[in-house]
Amino acid sequence: MKGIIVYLLLVLAASANCKLFAQPIHSLNGTVVDKNTKQPVSGASISIPDLHSTVISDTNGKFRFNILPPASYEVQVSMVGYKPKTQLITINGATTINFELDATSTELTEVVITGNTKSTQIKKSPLPIIAINKDYLTTNISTNVIDAIATLPGVSAVTTGPNVSKPYIRGLGYNRMLTLFDGVRQEGQQWGDEHGIEIDKYLIDRIEVVKGPASLVYGSDALAGVVNLIPSQPEHLNKISGNATTEYQTNNGMYGGSIFLTGNKNGLEWGGRLSTRSATNFQNSVDGRVYNTGFKETAANAFVGLHKKWGYSHLNLSLYDNKQEIPDGSRDSLTRKFTKQITEADTIRPIVSDEDLKSYTITPLHQNVQHYRAFLKNIFFLGNSRLSVNLGYQRSVRREYSHPEAPYLATPGLDLQLNTFNYDLKYFLPEYNKWAIVVGTNGMNQTNNVTNGTEFVIPSYKQFDFGGFTTIKKDFGKLNLTGGLRYDIRSFSNDELYTKPNAVSGFDQPVTGADTVGADKPFSKYSKTFNGFSGSIGLAYAVNDAFTLKVNIARGYRAPNISEISANGVHPGTGFYQIGNDNFKPEFSLQGDVGFLYSSKIVNVGASVFINQIDNYIYNAKLLNPNGTDLLTNSGVQDYPTYKYLQGKVVLYGAEANIDFHLLKPLHFENTFSATYGNNESYTGIEKNATNQYVPFMPPIRYMGELRYDIAAKSKLLTNSFIKLQVNSTASQNRAFTYNNTETVTNGYILINLGAGTGFKNEKGKTLINLYLLANNVFDIAYQDHLSRLKYFEQYSASPNGRLGIYNMGRNIAFKMVIPF
Repeated sequence: MKGIIVYLLLVLAASANCKLFAQPIHSLNGTVVDKNTKQPVSGASISIPDLHSTVISDTNGKFRFNILPPASYEVQVSMVGYKPKTQLITINGATTINFELDATSTELTEVVITGNTKSTQIKKSPLPIIAINKDYLTTNISTNVIDAIATLPGVSAVTTGPNVSKPYIRGLGYNRMLTLFDGVRQEGQQWGDEHGIEIDKYLIDRIEVVKGPASLVYGSDALAGVVNLIPSQPEHLNKISGNATTEYQTNNGMYGGSIFLTGNKNGLEWGGRLSTRSATNFQNSVDGRVYNTGFKETAANAFVGLHKKWGYSHLNLSLYDNKQEIPDGSRDSLTRKFTKQITEADTIRPIVSDEDLKSYTITPLHQNVQHYRAFLKNIFFLGNSRLSVNLGYQRSVRREYSHPEAPYLATPGLDLQLNTFNYDLKYFLPEYNKWAIVVGTNGMNQTNNVTNGTEFVIPSYKQFDFGGFTTIKKDFGKLNLTGGLRYDIRSFSNDELYTKPNAVSGFDQPVTGADTVGADKPFSKYSKTFNGFSGSIGLAYAVNDAFTLKVNIARGYRAPNISEISANGVHPGTGFYQIGNDNFKPEFSLQGDVGFLYSSKIVNVGASVFINQIDNYIYNAKLLNPNGTDLLTNSGVQDYPTYKYLQGKVVLYGAEANIDFHLLKPLHFENTFSATYGNNESYTGIEKNATNQYVPFMPPIRYMGELRYDIAAKSKLLTNSFIKLQVNSTASQNRAFTYNNTETVTNGYILINLGAGTGFKNEKGKTLINLYLLANNVFDIAYQDHLSRLKYFEQYSASPNGRLGIYNMGRNIAFKMVIPF
C-alpha cells in the first residue's frame, strides 16, 4: 500500500512541470457524412466520454474539439436514423478524422465507462459487460430502476413487492455487488432486504452492468460486479432542452410524473429534474390485493458543470424520499384475507377492508427512506496527462415505523442514519505507443448511528476504506490487453450498546453510565481491520471485423458487512431474527470468463461461460430446535424464526447467450438465455447431503425473447413506431438450499408481454409527443419468482386453496407519455 502511495506521489510530482492552466495545442476536427450518399450529416453528436465533452456537426457536417490533452480516446458519433459509430483515435497535435454513418450497420461499437479506468468499446473489453439505453427503459414496463434490468442475461433481483428490488449478478447480490450513480458508489444500508435502491427511476438514461469481479477499480463490495446508473446528460453547447414524462400502471394504480430541463451556455452546463410516484397495493389472481405494499416517492436532482481549457468540473445534488409500506403477510386462516396489526400487544388482528386495500394513504406501519447526495466530479488537464478527482457526500436515513398506536405512531422502531464521504482519485499517465497506465486511490469514510429508535438489529459503527490500484491497457490493433492490481484495507469498529425499557412507553432505549447496571447488552464493542489483494487480466482479440474472442481472469475481495458481523435482532421488514458472527474473514473470489461476439448484417451473436470460486463465502441459514421445529426468538410481543450467518466455500458457474436476428430492416427477433448454478462446498463428508449441497438464492434458468416490428418508418407524421411481443420463460428451481427449511423449490412459469408505441412529429420533423401502451403478464399468470422474499411471508403450514406465501404481481398495463421540448 505504501508503495502505491509513493508511486502516486512520484508521478504527480513528475507532472509538476506541466502548467495546470496552460492551453494545450491539440485538437480534433472532421466531417460526418452518410456512408451511401456521401452527403454531410448535420446535427450529429460527436462525444468523447472520457472527457465528458460533446459537440454537434454543423450544416456541412463539420465538427471541432479545440482543446484536448494528447492521448487515445474512444470517440462516438450518433445521429437519429443511423447506427452509432465508435472509433479509437489518437490525439496528437491537430488531428483530423472523418466519420461515415450507416443506417443499416449492425457493427457492435457501443462504448461503456463502467469497470474500466477509461471508456472502452464493449467488443474491446475483456470484461463481460451489458448496457441498456433510454429507449429500452422507456419501451419496457418497470416498477423501479432495478426492475428495469432484472431480465437481462445474468442479472436478476431479490424483491419484496413491486417497489423493493435488490440487484443480483450471476447469483450474487447485497454487499457483493456495487450500485453506482454516475460512477459514485451508492451507500444506503444495502445489507438490508426490505428496501430498494434510493434512486429516481426517471432520472436514469442509461445503465451499464459489469458481470464479474470489479474490485480492481472499485474495491470491496464489487466482488460480483457493478451496476452503474447513469443520469440524464447535459444539453449540447448553447442549447436548452427538456422533457416531461407521465405514466400510469393499472395493477397497483401507480401514477408518476417527471420533468427535466437542461441547458449549456458557452461551456456552463446546468440541469434539474423533479419526479413523483405513488401507488396502492399490488394484486394478483391468488392473493387479490396484497396489503401494505403501497408507496409514495418524491425525488429531485440538480447539476451544474463547467468546461474550460483547464478541464471539467461538475457538481450534482440529489434528494430522494420514499414512504414504503411494510407487508408481513398475516392472514385469516380460513378466508386467506389479509389482516393488520392495530395494537402494540397485537392480540387480535382484524381483516383488512376493501377500502383499505385500495387506499393510497400510507399506513402507520411503514418505512421512510431518505437519501441525500452531493458529489463533485473533476478532470484537470496536466499537459500530456490528466487527473480525475471525484468527491462525494451522502446521507441515508431509514426509519421503520412499527408502533401502530398513538401516541407512538411517529416513533420509529428502527432508525438508521448513515453518513458517507466518498473519494476517488485517478492519475492518467502520458500515453506511450498506445500503452495507457492509470494509478489511483479510492474509498470512503462512513459512520452509522442507530440509537434513535426502539429496536436495534445492528450497532452504531465507524468504517474507513482505502484502496490503491494500478491499471494497464495496451491496444495492439486486433488485440486489446487489460490488467491491474489493487490492495484494500478496511478499518471497522462498532460501539457497545446497553438497553432498558422506557418507564413510560415500555420500549427499549439506549442507556449509558450507571444506568447500564442490570441492562441488556445486545452488542459488545468490537474492532477489526480487513485487507486483501485483488486484480484482473484479460484480453479481447478481433479475429476479423465480425468476430471477437474474450478471456478474463479476476480475483475479487469483499470485507464482511455490519449485519454479517454484528446483527442481533429483528425488524418488521424481514420477518425473522438475525444473528451475525464477528469471527468472519473477508471473502475472496477467483473467476474466469470466456466469451465471443459475432456481428453481421442479419445476426448478432454473443455468448460467455464463467466459473467463480468464492472462499469464506457468507450465507444465511435458518436455525432449528433439536426436535426439528423452527428455533423461535422473542422480540417485543412476537416470536420470530431465527437465522444465523455461516461461512464456507462455494463454486458458481454458468453461461449467458444472446442471438438477435435482423432478417428484414423493420423486423427484430432478439433472444437471450442465462443459467447460473451454485454448489455449496462448505459441507463435507457425512455433513453434506441433498439439503445443503446448493447455494441459497440462485436464479433459475431463464429465456427471454422479443419480436419487434418497426412501422411507418417513412411516415411524415409518425416516428419511432413499433409493436412487440415478449416471452419470459423461467424454469423451475429445484436446486434449492433446503437445509433447515431455509429455502424451498420454486415452480417455473411463462409470461407473455405486449407493447406498442409511436411518436408524433410536425412538418419540420421535430417530435412533439411520444405515446406508449405496454402490458406485462397479459394472461394474469399466478407465479412466484424464486428470488421473491414475499414467497416466504406465510405463518401457516397449509391453506384451503393449497397456495402458500404471497405471489408476484399479476397483469399490469402501463400508459406512458413523453413530451420533449
